[in-house]
Amino acid sequence: MAKRTAKQLLQHLRPGDLRAAAQLATSATQGITRIAEGVNQAVWGTLGAPSGKAADQTRGITGLVFKSVLGVAGLVGKGLDTALSKLLPYIETTNTGASTPEREAVLAALNGVLGDRLADSSNPLATPMTLRLAGQALDWQAMPKQAAVTGKVLIIVHGLCMNDLQWAATHQVGKTSPAITVDHGQTLAAALGYTPVYVRYNTGLHTSQNGHLLSAQLEQLVAHWPQSVTEISVLVHSMGGLVTRSAVHSAQHSGAAWLAKLKNIVFLGTPHHGAPLEKAGNWVDIILGSTPYSKPFAKLGQLRSSGITDLRYGHVVDADWQGIDRFRKQPDQREHVPLPEGIACYTVAATVAAQRSLIAERLVGDGLVPLPSALGQHTDASRSLQFAKASQRIVYRTNHMQLLSSPEVGAQLVQWLKS
Repeated sequence: MAKRTAKQLLQHLRPGDLRAAAQLATSATQGITRIAEGVNQAVWGTLGAPSGKAADQTRGITGLVFKSVLGVAGLVGKGLDTALSKLLPYIETTNTGASTPEREAVLAALNGVLGDRLADSSNPLATPMTLRLAGQALDWQAMPKQAAVTGKVLIIVHGLCMNDLQWAATHQVGKTSPAITVDHGQTLAAALGYTPVYVRYNTGLHTSQNGHLLSAQLEQLVAHWPQSVTEISVLVHSMGGLVTRSAVHSAQHSGAAWLAKLKNIVFLGTPHHGAPLEKAGNWVDIILGSTPYSKPFAKLGQLRSSGITDLRYGHVVDADWQGIDRFRKQPDQREHVPLPEGIACYTVAATVAAQRSLIAERLVGDGLVPLPSALGQHTDASRSLQFAKASQRIVYRTNHMQLLSSPEVGAQLVQWLKS
């Protein structure tokens, strides 16, 4: 594949991205400086040298140097931000067209890794939650015409580091056949008359924060939808399942009207009881923090977002993380949230293995989510999610991302939701 030129890459950027990137670069510079100061103090501390105001801060001339670097980085960042804010009105017209899929994919990944920090610093790159119809964010004051939608609404929620555009995935049917584009939302619209509404959100926030936001968005949708909403069904992938369960939990406690319209939830590869990769990330924190020399570098592992650390055990509610050091090794103490009563819940779990035996099924997952977690099974039976046997499906030779483009999964969705 030909290497892209700088000009080709820059065409996906907007002028406002430059200002946001400058803010992010300033934060990164300050963060690396603090790590360097922590290493320096760790070395001096072993020789008996006292620390500064904090245990990882130096003092004296060395402390002054690091303080100066932090100060200069802050001033440069403020200067860049001020200059770019004045410059933007003059250059904003150079690239104000529709955003490209490439740009949106980069923003989605960035929000997944650092989204909570972007939101906390009001960085323009932080993704707000929106409901999207036909590629455009819904405007409650200018909704589509009544004839353009149906009363059956399918809410589609993506996973970590992704966005709504990535539900349209390319699938190669055979070696000689042309590739086809699969979008489960469009499949269900054609087969069952749903109007697919896609959710775009900042996956770096806590899942329960996104749950509250999603519940509020669905309340607005029911209030402003051009037709009377007769049914809401939800299709989710990965983290989107935790966000949806959180939204239902939030709606139950707030008495939200949209919950009465909810009929089905279909989970694709949702880590209901956590994902091993985040658990491994937690061990990286512990290992790096085990010596005074490597401890400052543990901060690099702690750059990962709240959304990612929520995947360690599958957090759903605020109480799972509030007042808790999310980087400290601790047992699974989350609140058990069962599947909602009166709502049909289905789950699809994938495994990269071929169908051989029950042992093979349980040992091999989809590369990111183990089969028991995706099926809601827990070693403590009282904490298992009770999916009916007919509401479970395991697909073989399929990885986590292939769930988005599997014709087998698409056929199963139609079969479940037509009932």
